[in-house]
Amino acid sequence: MRDNRHRLDGKVALITGAAARIGAEITRQLHALGCEVILHYRRSADRARQLADTLNAERADSAHLVQADLADMEAIAPLAKHALSIRDRLDILVNNASSYYPTPIGSVTQAQWDDLFASNARAPFFLAQALAPALRERHGCIVNLVDIHADRPNANHPVYSMAKAANAMMVKALARDLAPEVRVNGVAPGAALWPEHYFDDADRLAILERIPLGRPAGAEEIARAVLFMIAGTDYVTGQILAVDGGRSVQQ
Repeated sequence: MRDNRHRLDGKVALITGAAARIGAEITRQLHALGCEVILHYRRSADRARQLADTLNAERADSAHLVQADLADMEAIAPLAKHALSIRDRLDILVNNASSYYPTPIGSVTQAQWDDLFASNARAPFFLAQALAPALRERHGCIVNLVDIHADRPNANHPVYSMAKAANAMMVKALARDLAPEVRVNGVAPGAALWPEHYFDDADRLAILERIPLGRPAGAEEIARAVLFMIAGTDYVTGQILAVDGGRSVQQ
């Protein structure tokens, strides 16, 4: 059930990686609270267009598409410019887009390092920097999708874990440097929506055994946490909310 106590009518939000999974659910929930939404995608054009068409059918001209490869530094400034040109303002930036895959020690390549740091740390930072003047003007906010593995490294995922640790520090650093006009927070999922074609049944069982609530989060639960950081409070900044079913309290 969506929380309609905190309306966002007239606000404009950019969500990166908005075409599917958690990004799509964040987009749907922001739109349901009155936001105009700008859906960023890299390759998932069909899914992004389908979601935008659905949202525009509910409220005309309320969902817009922007395409960019966030691993390409040359794409960041045009993405920010395009997003701002849609309504000449921005109130909310959700840095959701992320690459995730194993990089076991002994097999890590520079290309993997560059890709994982680009999507999880570099692009969110430079996009926030490019959009900071507009966000300051609107007294807006930024929410980063972090990960509990920013604090507790995931086995065989050292590069991803380090990139998310940089993302977590970004939340704190930007919260300090963009205050008081812009609030910056993070949401750190644990197990949320099993990665497609990634875990076998034994791996899933092992993960579930370490989650006190006994199940992974759904996209809706992660999105609700993001909405809380956007609309549920105006006196929280520099904080990262773990939405992990208690996984981070386990040894």
